[in-house]
Amino acid sequence: MPHGPVGGTTKEQEKKTDFLTLVPPTDPRVNSAIAPYTDDLLKEHNIKDRKELSDKMFKSMQRYGGIGLSANQVGLPFNMFVLGDHLSLENGLKMTCFNPIIVSSSDEELMMKEGCLTFPFLFLQIKRPRKVVVKYEDEKGDLKEGQLDGMFSRIFQHEMDHMLGINFTDKVTKFKLKRAEEKARKMYKVWLKQNEKANK
Repeated sequence: MPHGPVGGTTKEQEKKTDFLTLVPPTDPRVNSAIAPYTDDLLKEHNIKDRKELSDKMFKSMQRYGGIGLSANQVGLPFNMFVLGDHLSLENGLKMTCFNPIIVSSSDEELMMKEGCLTFPFLFLQIKRPRKVVVKYEDEKGDLKEGQLDGMFSRIFQHEMDHMLGINFTDKVTKFKLKRAEEKARKMYKVWLKQNEKANK
């Protein structure tokens, strides 16, 4: 299945391009919990500051058509993620979250369909709390705290799972995952045919 460019981002690529490459779901960096972020880590990856990292993450997320992207999905060992409406990144709400935590969650839960850039064409029904109170540092290093509701609450929780080494595939039964993977393979075949026609 297509992941966009796969294999992770090398230090040389990080320096030369605005885009970060997705790593496949078998990569241990996607399946491992991430240690707290410190600015010293940036120097090891030829990234000037938090703002540059945030910009690269948003551009990469937009390129892949996502609404949330965690650093470990592109092979970077940073406890951070970005989220926002990729169709209106310039004017719409978007968040850069370093060292994020969920302070509390509502008792009310909602079941909704989710996707993930690490698993193209795969969609799963996931139950999550409707609201969460969160804390994080933004791209300026300022501490933020607030309550999220609806889609932003869901995206934050999904990306927070990535920080803990948890994928949304871990939250469903093997039977449901198998059925969803069968649908994903069919969607991939349709996508391939469409691209073949477009490239003729």
